[in-house]
Amino acid sequence: MVKVNLSESLKKLEEITAWFDNQEEVDVEKGLERVKEGVKLIKASKERLKEVENEFNDVKKALEEELDE
Repeated sequence: MVKVNLSESLKKLEEITAWFDNQEEVDVEKGLERVKEGVKLIKASKERLKEVENEFNDVKKALEEELDE
């Protein structure tokens, strides 16, 4: 499983937002594809953030156990 790079995902989301901002008339089909891409990025980023949070909690717990010894 490939881990999502949160910085890259944020950059891509910003690019999608900029694309919409720069359109005088949005092509509905292209716009829909951009929205779908954004949804995938958001979902993957949310999952990765949860993984990072779990990793952080594991490290914190291990540190607390080490300090309690």
